[in-house]
Amino acid sequence: MITHKQRKQIWVQGVVQGVGFRPFVYGLAQQLGLTGFVGNDSRGVFIEVEGAPESLSQFEQSLTAQPPPLAHIERVQVLTVQPCNDAGFVIVESRHAPTAATAATAATLVSPDVAICDACLRELFDPHDRRYRYPFINCTHCGPRFTITKDIPYDRPLTTMADFPMCEACRREYRDPGNRRFHAQPIACPDCGPELVLVVNGVPTAHRDAALREAQRIIESGGIVAVKGLGGFHLACDASCDRAVQTLRARKGRAAKPFALMALDLETIVQFAEVSDAERALLTSSAHPIVLLNKRGDAAVSPHIAPGNRTVGVMLPYTPLHYLLLTDLCTLLPVLVMTSGNLSDEPIVTDNDDAIGKLSDIADAILLHDRDIHVPCDDSVVRAFQGATLPIRRSRGYAPLPIPLPFDTTPTLAVGGELKATFCLAHGDHAFMSQHIGDMQTLETTVAFERALAHMQTLFRIEPQVIAADLHPGYLSTQWAERHASGRRVIKVQHHHAHIASVMAEHSLPPDARVIGVAFDGTGYGTDGAIWGGEVLIASYAGFTRAAHLRYVPLPGGDGAVKHPCRVALAHLHAAGTAWSDDLPPVTACDETERRVLRRQVEMGVRTVPTSSMGRLFDAVAALAGVRQHATYEGQAAIELESIVDPNVHTRYAFGLLDGEPMLIDPAPVIGAIVADVRAGAPASTIAARFHHAVADAIVEVCLRQQCSTGLNRVALSGGVFQNTTLLSETVCGLHAAGFEVLTHRLVPPNDAGLALGQAAIAQFAVEE
Repeated sequence: MITHKQRKQIWVQGVVQGVGFRPFVYGLAQQLGLTGFVGNDSRGVFIEVEGAPESLSQFEQSLTAQPPPLAHIERVQVLTVQPCNDAGFVIVESRHAPTAATAATAATLVSPDVAICDACLRELFDPHDRRYRYPFINCTHCGPRFTITKDIPYDRPLTTMADFPMCEACRREYRDPGNRRFHAQPIACPDCGPELVLVVNGVPTAHRDAALREAQRIIESGGIVAVKGLGGFHLACDASCDRAVQTLRARKGRAAKPFALMALDLETIVQFAEVSDAERALLTSSAHPIVLLNKRGDAAVSPHIAPGNRTVGVMLPYTPLHYLLLTDLCTLLPVLVMTSGNLSDEPIVTDNDDAIGKLSDIADAILLHDRDIHVPCDDSVVRAFQGATLPIRRSRGYAPLPIPLPFDTTPTLAVGGELKATFCLAHGDHAFMSQHIGDMQTLETTVAFERALAHMQTLFRIEPQVIAADLHPGYLSTQWAERHASGRRVIKVQHHHAHIASVMAEHSLPPDARVIGVAFDGTGYGTDGAIWGGEVLIASYAGFTRAAHLRYVPLPGGDGAVKHPCRVALAHLHAAGTAWSDDLPPVTACDETERRVLRRQVEMGVRTVPTSSMGRLFDAVAALAGVRQHATYEGQAAIELESIVDPNVHTRYAFGLLDGEPMLIDPAPVIGAIVADVRAGAPASTIAARFHHAVADAIVEVCLRQQCSTGLNRVALSGGVFQNTTLLSETVCGLHAAGFEVLTHRLVPPNDAGLALGQAAIAQFAVEE
């Protein structure tokens, strides 16, 4: 019986480059006895496959049912074409990118950088393997991707590995369909790949394994080493050595902001931190992010790692170099501080010469290599919340994976906010969020923003027709958008509306959806010119109504008050009608001259701005409770207040709720009750607990009242205050108990790093007007 051949032309889109997809297709075709070819282009992977109809059917089924572990298929298009009678099945050369005009609906997705896989890790420590102790070992299942990619399609000539011609041994592996490194673009070995160099005082002093051993010796002796990673440099020191950690703080000018740690393995982590099943899964995921864990009381790491904080940020090694550095380290624990290698307020350093110039005053030595980092990418930071991921910083391991949108968008650039800056490029039903850029307050950060934007526009072939920006006229990101409009429409988006829209978009709510949105943060420019931050909105993508907000208090010095919780506390005391008596901690924290100036400001409205900020209320409560009077980093007072909450305290304060349009959430009763508790000698941990309960109760009660007037049963929670999992957990539980559906962040951070997604979504509906 003669079986007639058929031929299929297939396009596969999604994360299908840099994840071993072509080798997978090759092997599948060989297994089924099919002929044809597979290759990459800027749309994804193109395939032509020919053979018996039943084999073709099995091929199509297996293509989507059993893809490589790192692949994510979004679309498959299949056409039947005329047979060609190929002699076999081959991987063909990649095709050049289509134009920007045609690529928006067809651009391929670029894989994030992927932590070293188990197979490569075994080879790394196998004395019989030719890559034994080679710091740049990788395969189709792991290694650098996004940070080395200059353009698509993802092939070696378009990455920073183009500078390293493959040796014959690597070339054989690269061409062998049965090898794990078949078409692995970053493939390298000691004979042909990147090399380590240790630089001391600007002079190379050791190479290869000797450089690694000397770096370990410096760390073991209490020194600091700058280490080049996937997306930039880290500053590393012994996490168990008080002297080393304090020296790093002094040199970096970082008084108290927590340092991230890197530990050799999970067994090491549990010696100083508590690890739940959900946190274990995050730590060991392919992203290997920094995970915020609760400290153990008997932690063996230095108390100067995260002073005043109940959590510590920890990650596992994600490159072979990290594993080599931590293995055989002669310290109390195989744990290193691994904090971003940068100067204060500047982006992470990625260039070797910049590292020598900028980090030599901080580090005793610099461990670098000659594989260029094309894309700066800080470590991601996450928390586990109710078994799921709560992103704090979405960067390495996650960027540039897109957020799927529930509607099509015009090519749009959303430039985000001022702090924790990210941008979003949206087109079609994809929103591409950038990696973490930094705070838009320096020229260096602006340059980094522009470079990252140019790179992502190149990768995804998006030419924005619309720009979305924050409503705040003083934000550098907004000013940048106005300068670079070039005739394009610039849509100004209210800060808290963007927060709520970001939650709606990541949960794929349809275009006509409405929610009760609770947006609590530190600062956001309001439509009335005041500083908002304690907002309850009835929101859709197209607009919002301000349903309720924290009652205004005068904020002395505007944004400058962020660094002085004691001043915010005095403003709240004044607004509550409570005298500034010397038995209250924030009063004694300000000298007589300072109090006199502040009194004039709040009484006469001189150099003050009205604020409804919940973040500033957290600052005020921290100051009243005696926890923190002056802050050295953003959110410090609120973080330390959450850290001392007594879980055994169930009594609560109560806000006043004043009906109106909008409803006012009055903090005066809470302030008065806290003052009474302070005077009665109540512990700060009790005050912290009662305050958290009060905020959660107020959210639930306001949402119930809005439900009565609107009929809405869905609540979206966003804003930096909801990084506080103590508050978030109690709020979600209270809302669920009241019968609400609750949306929280799972894909983008609740802080300002998620703003750009909301801006991009809102801009689409402004475009349609």
